[in-house]
Amino acid sequence: MNKYIQLRKIAEVFHIYGISLAGKNRHINLYNDLKMQHLFVVGLIFELELVSQKELDDIHVSSVETPCQIIEKLV
Repeated sequence: MNKYIQLRKIAEVFHIYGISLAGKNRHINLYNDLKMQHLFVVGLIFELELVSQKELDDIHVSSVETPCQIIEKLV
């Protein structure tokens, strides 16, 4: 899959969850700043895995805290 298309689809999923990736928001902490529960972060990562057609290890899923970290692991 073309990386541009993949990034666009990933950005759409973040938009569905109400997370903006503009500016410094891509480095915002999902747990502390957005007050997301672990279950919702795991659901977000699951949807991102489906869109990007890649699977993250459970170790990576539990260690990510920012949208930027998730995107780096998926691309």
